[in-house]
Amino acid sequence: MESEQGKSEAIERWGLFELSLRGPEEGNPYLDVELSARFSHKNRVVSPDGFYDGDGIYRIRFMPDTPGTWSYTTQSNCDELNGITGNFPCVESSPENHGPVTVENTNHFSYADGTPYFPIGTTCYAWVHQGDELEEVTLRTLGDSPFNKIRMCVFPKHYAYNRNDPPYQPFGRRDTGEWDFTRFNPEFFQHLEQRVGNLLRLGIEADIILFHPYDRWGFATMHAAVDDRYLRYVVARVAAYRNVWWSMANEYDLMREKSMGDWDRYFRIVQERDPYQHLRSVHNWHEFYDHGKPWVTHQSIQHSDLAKTNEWRDLYRKPVVVDECCYEGNIPQHWGNISAQEMVHRFWEGTVRGGYVGHGETYMHPEDILWWSKGGVIHGQSPERIAFLKKILSRSPVERLDPLDLPSSTPAERYPCAGTEDEYYLCYFGVHQPAVMMLRLPEGNRYRGEIIDTWEMEITPIEETLEGECTVELPGKPYMAIQLHKFEADSVLREV
Repeated sequence: MESEQGKSEAIERWGLFELSLRGPEEGNPYLDVELSARFSHKNRVVSPDGFYDGDGIYRIRFMPDTPGTWSYTTQSNCDELNGITGNFPCVESSPENHGPVTVENTNHFSYADGTPYFPIGTTCYAWVHQGDELEEVTLRTLGDSPFNKIRMCVFPKHYAYNRNDPPYQPFGRRDTGEWDFTRFNPEFFQHLEQRVGNLLRLGIEADIILFHPYDRWGFATMHAAVDDRYLRYVVARVAAYRNVWWSMANEYDLMREKSMGDWDRYFRIVQERDPYQHLRSVHNWHEFYDHGKPWVTHQSIQHSDLAKTNEWRDLYRKPVVVDECCYEGNIPQHWGNISAQEMVHRFWEGTVRGGYVGHGETYMHPEDILWWSKGGVIHGQSPERIAFLKKILSRSPVERLDPLDLPSSTPAERYPCAGTEDEYYLCYFGVHQPAVMMLRLPEGNRYRGEIIDTWEMEITPIEETLEGECTVELPGKPYMAIQLHKFEADSVLREV
């Protein structure tokens, strides 16, 4: 919302307050004018940066996290923007507003209000650079999908199946036609934040990729001062949206012009300039960034072997998000032609190993409209089965899945399993196809079990009560799972 100086209308907790001010247009406001504000509530002070939005308009955006009256005072090296005061009431959030996502219990996520968050992500790198018609189709597709997170680039992308110029560019041009890296193009960023707002209304987290190597415009090889100024500008514009995550780059290790020191600096700039400390990661091609560094909140991984999820959890003790495990599709590139069944398998494998897995789709299209880059519509068979998994997780009696051993009487049976010890077990057999399983359940506990066909999306209750040493007959085919509910933990089985 836009606010005038003085008292403003109420903003809900974790909503967006915007202060709009008129100031100088002469010179280069992007370089010459410094602007920020101090927002205070009782003993809390939060100081977001402002930004120039073109046509003599300056804005400061703020996300209040506590109900009550917030007061503000602007600070600027420009007299007409300095010392402006006002206040606004912050009220409790609406039921669908749970706040920004944060790390919870070392390896997991939750919203700021404590509601567990289980990321079921997808990738559409350049969807915001395709024009309104196709972008609106993408939003409708997302609204009907199971996905609650999307990876997306700030800069346009140049790569196979993605050769078109975007409707907007991030910088202005000089008279010579060269980029003027000292002047941002407000239209570009207004469009970006419009789409972030669209995602927010759909309940989808925007995992914003700040740099990437697939470039023909020169945005991947800008000077350090330009990189730093760009990061500060993006954070000032977008950080007040509660559904923002920061990814320093997609496949950062392909950007050979950048040093490891550059990536460390980018992390620190975003960390220092973001008053809300949104989640921060960086995505690899082959070489992992050191996720143990303090400014990294979670691991964003490209890898096809989901069995390594346990290893990554133990190594860094931070949430593991395998954002790219290859794509369901049929393009020639090896990373873009796995089957839907393999995609679903990898989702289950990563999930029962205590991690989170991302979807992507790359089916050939006569107009090169591939979901992974341009968005549009989804053609594959994995999303509905990913939705099935999501529903199982949302209806389990525990809020988070951590790896544990299935209580089996056969030590060799070490299939990946997750849940809460004694209470709930979700075990996935993957490519194995046992016809029978011997269990040795915790003494004194009684369980009801269900056999899950992850591909056919069928759940078959086990008729008998399970306790002590017992035998369970299984279908003897791959991609099956079993879940065990302790009676006291979940007295009524819920249908999926």
